[in-house]
Amino acid sequence: MNVQKEPGAGRSAASDIVDEGTIRLIDLALAEDIGAGDWTTQWTVTARARARAEIIAKAEGTLAGLAAARAVFHRLDPRIQWESGLDDGATVKPELVVCRIKGPARAVLSGERVALNFLQRLSGIATSTRRFVDAVDGTGARILDTRKTTPGWRALEKAAVRAGGGVNHRTGLYDAVLIKENHIALAGSVAETVARVAEQNARKLAVTIEVRSIDELDQALDAGATRILLDNFELDALREAVRRRKGRGRKAPRLEASGNITLERVRAVAETGVDEISVGALTHSATALDFSLRVL
Repeated sequence: MNVQKEPGAGRSAASDIVDEGTIRLIDLALAEDIGAGDWTTQWTVTARARARAEIIAKAEGTLAGLAAARAVFHRLDPRIQWESGLDDGATVKPELVVCRIKGPARAVLSGERVALNFLQRLSGIATSTRRFVDAVDGTGARILDTRKTTPGWRALEKAAVRAGGGVNHRTGLYDAVLIKENHIALAGSVAETVARVAEQNARKLAVTIEVRSIDELDQALDAGATRILLDNFELDALREAVRRRKGRGRKAPRLEASGNITLERVRAVAETGVDEISVGALTHSATALDFSLRVL
């Protein structure tokens, strides 16, 4: 993917690089917010006015979205200077200064809400992810995201999951194979579905098959599946799946648990011995982390 480097002086620990998809998203967000003009700012602040401001955290959590927030201001005026000693993944607490901004005052005020929206949404995802990752610490299980992302925000939201210590599952339908119940229903059986994929997978994409019962697990194991998603299994069924997987020796597949994964339950799921746990709530139910911009 081609990338665009946002201009602007000032030191920043955050990446200066944002991809073209993010630039388009930022431009859409600015157009949505500013429309025909930010009349409040234009009618109260002179064109020559300059401002110094800080973005501060209002809650404890994990930071994400710095590059996108910075790019918002630079899309409005490349003369904006941004300074930060933090990176995505840093822990923030109330009243911590995340960054300092200075430059044309109109750009600072007009970009404030859009920049904070990116920072709050993405930091909320990183914070949620960190809580799940911490909850399974020491078990060996990895926390995975899903495709349950905000349309147009997938790359940003998956980056936020990484900032929180999680692992990205497939990015889209094109970069991995995930055989789900509807595919199996239309193909005829677990074995037939696995066989069809094996015959046509010239790209050697990673293949996961979803199963909903121990019987379907056995079918997937017999079909030679290398990665199996255990959908909505109870804890006893997860433990049984792990036991049966061990009996396959060196060809034993990786096991992923999914469905009804809450922060309260995730540790118990991890302790069954599964390798990975996918959590849609990381992206579809994350609560925004609060930040504010304060002109000095």
